[in-house]
Amino acid sequence: MPELPEAETIVRGLRSRIVGETIVRAEVLKADILREPKHAFTRKLPGRTIVAVERRAKNVLIRLDGDRLIAVNLGMTGGLLPFPRPPRGAARPTHPAVRFRFVSGGVLVFDDTRRFGTVECLTTEAWQSRSDRMGPEPLEDGYTADHLHAALARSRSPIRSWLLDQRRVAGVGNIYAAEALFLAGVHPTTPARDIGGVEATALHGAIRSVLREAIHAGGTTIRDYRNAEGDEGQYSQQLNVYGREGETCTRCQSLIEKVVFGNRSAFYCPRCQPAP
Repeated sequence: MPELPEAETIVRGLRSRIVGETIVRAEVLKADILREPKHAFTRKLPGRTIVAVERRAKNVLIRLDGDRLIAVNLGMTGGLLPFPRPPRGAARPTHPAVRFRFVSGGVLVFDDTRRFGTVECLTTEAWQSRSDRMGPEPLEDGYTADHLHAALARSRSPIRSWLLDQRRVAGVGNIYAAEALFLAGVHPTTPARDIGGVEATALHGAIRSVLREAIHAGGTTIRDYRNAEGDEGQYSQQLNVYGREGETCTRCQSLIEKVVFGNRSAFYCPRCQPAP
């Protein structure tokens, strides 16, 4: 599932290609991805110009003039692909759900194989209300180790589950939670409130380091993720534990193990991340 680095990579790829474009119309091919009625969605968009492309948590935000924005949650397999002209032949997206056609002749396609993603058009105020219910952005300057430690102290949830809760911290998913916990030497089942100040500082630094490196690598492609240019992310080549059950640890040569809880798999090194 695309996480913060994948959404950020897509946003950066879209900015130079669609900001300034004016929407002629939106064509909804798979209405089940909309979070509002099809007719309500399509009538809001004609004539509106894209003024910015931003990210919040795992969401791509396409800001429009007139105090509107298109909020896209990528789900498990969603992607946003811009084209200067409607694609033909092999270049055409294989599972288009929504097409945004521009005055310039270009097109932006939301392509989603499994259709767990969502698209909607909101007012800025409505989006802000939703954003306020999300946790802090882990890469913002104001997000400190002290903030993380204080929030952890209020929860007995396993730390991996805590990191996946978007109300606690925004944008971190299973891949980067696993990698950050490995770098910090914290076992994924450790109760959040049992993590001390030193460990919290290490985890804070690990989260930020992993996310920044993943963004630099263009995200992680395990199977479906593609950036705005249609390319795979390269961070999969740097994974220490995620998806590496039975392989040797990059630090100590122990075998990576997997534990399932909260209906999700957690990967860890039993030596580098001793059980609580």
